[in-house]
Amino acid sequence: MPKTKSTFEKMMEDPKQKEAFDKEYANFLLSELLLDAMAQEKISVRKLSSLSGISTSVIQNLRAMQPVNITLKTLTALLAPLGYELAACKGKKVVKLSV
Repeated sequence: MPKTKSTFEKMMEDPKQKEAFDKEYANFLLSELLLDAMAQEKISVRKLSSLSGISTSVIQNLRAMQPVNITLKTLTALLAPLGYELAACKGKKVVKLSV
């Protein structure tokens, strides 16, 4: 008996819906990373803004998964005070991306 596909599996077969999901999922992951790191480091939005030089509105929008176009420079500036580095990886090769 063939397995019935879930609604999600059917949705992922449509390239446009998969692309939209992938984009939103990346935003979700970034938001979760930011929320978790800020909680672990006990850093408020205002404190992170002060440490990173990024406006509080951008940080709030990222945390709320609101559409924000950010550069690598902005992302690395946000992650550094939280103890993270941004890197590009291919196999065992890792290139650190810095401000």
